Amino acid sequence: MTTTVLLADDHVLFRQGLAMLVARQAEWELAGEASDGAAAVQLVRQHRPHIVVLDVEMPRMDGMEAARRIREISPPTRIVALSMYGDVHYQERMFKAGASAYVLKNEAIDDLVAAIDAVLQGLRYVSPAAGGCASRAQPPLRSIELDKSSLSKRERDVLQLLAEGKRMKEIAAALGIGVRTVETYRNRIMLKLGIDTLPALVKFAVLAGLTEPGP
Repeated sequence: MTTTVLLADDHVLFRQGLAMLVARQAEWELAGEASDGAAAVQLVRQHRPHIVVLDVEMPRMDGMEAARRIREISPPTRIVALSMYGDVHYQERMFKAGASAYVLKNEAIDDLVAAIDAVLQGLRYVSPAAGGCASRAQPPLRSIELDKSSLSKRERDVLQLLAEGKRMKEIAAALGIGVRTVETYRNRIMLKLGIDTLPALVKFAVLAGLTEPGP
């Protein structure tokens, strides 16, 4: 399967260098280029790429805000953050915003392939030189509160009713929406949370305080 990659960086020469790296990878395809965060969000809306390589510091909209919006628009899209700074504070903020990898710009050519390979496997990656972090990919650290906050009010309502054992028709009647709409919300919730079974959804709902544990 071809992996589509979107590049977002306001430095043209640096972005062109990354584009050349993407072109050299047999299974990668360049989905587009953006020079600022707002343009990156718009391109994600249009193309839904597998990967967005996103500079943390860009005009009009910085990488942090762009990452948040991209995760809302296209939850399956994985974000690789690029930064000049290896400070842990920057890393934590980007991961909270939705990034799956953090790559130092002066290491990007060497690290980008490893970072993208890692996030495609559902792993977290940090450049070896970034604050002395381990070079291997690390399992993603999920936050219940962060995941909960990614859900809209209606999605939380649907999740609560699912966790309480309500059927699709019952949820539709309770919320005044169609059954297919309920199914769409359920699928979207599973996608956002990275959960693919009902028992796991129920467990999340309990941990998130959306419902009480069953007997």
